[in-house]
Amino acid sequence: MARVDLVALWGWLLVTLAACQGQNSYAPPPPPEVTVHRPLTQTVSDFLELTGNTQAFNTVQLVARVPGYLQKVMFHDGDWVEAGRLLFEIQEDTYVARLKQAEAQVLQPQASLSHAQTEFDRFAGLQKERAAAQTDVDNWRFQRDSAKAALVAAEAARDLARLDLSYTKVNAPFSGRIDRRLRDPGNLVGAGEFTPLAQLNQIDPIYVYFTVNEADLLRLIRKTHVSPAEAEHLNIPVALALSGETGYPHECRLDFAAIAVTPTTGSLQVRALCANHDGAILPGLFARVKTLVVNSEKSALLVPEVAIGYDQLGAYVLTVDQAQIVQRKGIKLGIQVNDRRVVDEGLTDQDWVIDNGLLRAIPGNKVAPLGIAKADAPTGPQYPSQQLAPSKAEP
Repeated sequence: MARVDLVALWGWLLVTLAACQGQNSYAPPPPPEVTVHRPLTQTVSDFLELTGNTQAFNTVQLVARVPGYLQKVMFHDGDWVEAGRLLFEIQEDTYVARLKQAEAQVLQPQASLSHAQTEFDRFAGLQKERAAAQTDVDNWRFQRDSAKAALVAAEAARDLARLDLSYTKVNAPFSGRIDRRLRDPGNLVGAGEFTPLAQLNQIDPIYVYFTVNEADLLRLIRKTHVSPAEAEHLNIPVALALSGETGYPHECRLDFAAIAVTPTTGSLQVRALCANHDGAILPGLFARVKTLVVNSEKSALLVPEVAIGYDQLGAYVLTVDQAQIVQRKGIKLGIQVNDRRVVDEGLTDQDWVIDNGLLRAIPGNKVAPLGIAKADAPTGPQYPSQQLAPSKAEP
């Protein structure tokens, strides 16, 4: 019986030893899987991203041009008003009376002129027949010319009186949105002082002003051989985005460039004209601006934005070589095109760039790359024709 127990004990020890030897064996984990693609080759155009402010297309300060009591306000604060609409009415009784007085004062020189002309013609005829003296002819010529001058002065006074009467009605010079009224009915306005009544803005279309610094300006002139004065007439597309907006949803066109660089800031002021049919863009807003650089088309390599990393040495991408080893490649970035970035230096079209699984990819380690196939060309439109607003299509 003891022999059987001893044999069982040895068997148990052998099994235990074999199990321990199996646990100590090490099997390395498989390399992590990552997704790779080749850089996309595409024709792109350079552009500048700048900041600016919006400003009304037309702005006018409506003022009282004649003194009088403000009688009526014909709008509600903040209304949209059409061109020619009556906005303010100043008491006109005084100006109606002055116009009648001026019209009456025209009649006297008219009568004097008619009489003097008749007498001049009569004495001129008599003088030819030697029946009147030359002095009489000269006197009636003087009377006629004096009456003519008096008539011109009286007609001018009448026209001024009529003009003053028209100033009692303040109309909108253009269509736009009017601000709150600055004077209430019953107040005396225009009495020897500048009296603003309200402000009117035309905001469709609307301007956006932005500046280009001296370094960028000189670089663009050398690169494109186009001066700012010539750029005004090229109908260059400009895209606009307000605070909080994604992409550049508002389409504009370059409209104006200043004739000189501002010495204090070293920048050139530029203006674009934007459609604003819904009135969503208000004057004075901060805006992000993207403008196309003419004559800048080139073939470039693009990689997804998510594939780009940054460290103390700058921007880089992780690539996989033929041995499936991860390599770090420093790159020089260019412009952004939708959700991709142009790589100006540091990458070739034969590199395999990791764009998914970056946290598992360590330079010098081996990985299991997936998606070894050249990326399809994106279906979205390309800048500059339609790429002002970012495409929602996935590349």
